[in-house]
Amino acid sequence: MHSNFMDVVRTRSDQAIASGDLQPIVAEQVVIEDRGLPFIVRWVAALAAKDAAKRNAAADAPAGPQEISLPGGPRDPDFNPFLKPDPALLVGPVGEHHTAILNKFPVCLHHLVLARRAFAEQRSPLEAIDFLALAAVLCREGGLGFYNGGAAAGASQRHKHVQWIPDAPGNASLRALAAGLPADAPQGAVVRHPALDLAHCFVRVDAGLGAEAGASARAMLIAFGQACAALDLRPGPDGLLPPCNMLVGDGWMLVLPRSQEHFQGVSLNALSFGGTIYVRDPAQIEAIRAAGPLQALASVGRPGPG
Repeated sequence: MHSNFMDVVRTRSDQAIASGDLQPIVAEQVVIEDRGLPFIVRWVAALAAKDAAKRNAAADAPAGPQEISLPGGPRDPDFNPFLKPDPALLVGPVGEHHTAILNKFPVCLHHLVLARRAFAEQRSPLEAIDFLALAAVLCREGGLGFYNGGAAAGASQRHKHVQWIPDAPGNASLRALAAGLPADAPQGAVVRHPALDLAHCFVRVDAGLGAEAGASARAMLIAFGQACAALDLRPGPDGLLPPCNMLVGDGWMLVLPRSQEHFQGVSLNALSFGGTIYVRDPAQIEAIRAAGPLQALASVGRPGPG
């Protein structure tokens, strides 16, 4: 990854917004507190544009129920935007095996997809090369790395990829949840958060701004293995993991199994567990408020100890 990586990200983003290849971020948001935890619920205008793109793409498709899923792109197994990325959104290589691409339907400015250059199934277990790509960005820029493992976890593409968002006001992070975890937990410690009423675990890990990338990637790979073992997330006969989410940054990794994608029509992906829930319609904010964000999250997870 070149030294001026974020300069390229910013320049490419500005150019793509100016050309119309990327939607500008226009959002309205509210903060809803639940058990002392702040959740930002954001309505992002780009999500409505994504709905329109999906409807247009489906106009010539056979009749049948059409499911819109956000955030993400069209759910078509033959559609692969990461194999030959749109040049307007292409940032460049990250390590030997991944390419950084601006997310076509971003939930925040400089939202990146780190996609493998060679196809692999999204629900295949994360490997060392995936964490090397994340570490290359996390250790230099901070922010949050995340993974949506399968459609039920909010993924819209089968091509193997992880994602990254910068540390900025309103963006998801693990900080609010981490404040409720043992501050003196040693590296490799596996802990649970008392407010999360679903199967999950946090693992203390050397990840984030200032960490050494190689060591951090190895630590993240080990932490992911620990979390999967603790949660009994094991590949099936097809070699694919059950649906799950992973978030990593600021010294912690969170992994949780998923049972379904939606809560009352709202697509919840990894970022929802980082304290930022994205909706396509302002009315959906009230659905989250009425149930409470923690109950909405629990409804899409797997039952288990908090």
